[in-house]
Amino acid sequence: MSEAAHAIDRIDRKILNLLQQDGRISNIKLADAVALSPTAVLARVQRLTRDGFILGYEARLDPVKLGAAMMVFVEVLLDRTTPNVFEAFKAAVQVRSEIMECHMVAGGFDYLLKTRMADMQAYRDFAGTVLWQLPGVRETRTYAVMEEVKSTSRLALGV
Repeated sequence: MSEAAHAIDRIDRKILNLLQQDGRISNIKLADAVALSPTAVLARVQRLTRDGFILGYEARLDPVKLGAAMMVFVEVLLDRTTPNVFEAFKAAVQVRSEIMECHMVAGGFDYLLKTRMADMQAYRDFAGTVLWQLPGVRETRTYAVMEEVKSTSRLALGV
């Protein structure tokens, strides 16, 4: 376990777990759930936020209803792996809203992208006008998702 993970106790973990389940839970309900006063819970949430355990809050949106039903994962192999190419690629990826996630990985390729599009035609357009034009891209492999079996951002906190 990392040093940071040791800096929180069982009650902090329970608070984090409850906030993962419902980021809009009231401070009073949160206090009831962990058997502390609202003041003590608020102080803990503020400390957890200040110390970087809580990164922020956001609404989860339905991609189908919002015209981004098709999820596509893309393996990206760069033509050379120098610091300049990595930095240029990372900077270019940051400004593309279609790219939801970008991970540098070990293995047979350099990056794994998670993208969302309206449909296959939109992905083809994106691939031709954006993806293959990103700095240093030599090769890509595309994996269109047929069924999203599990999707969560919740961490297993062992509580």
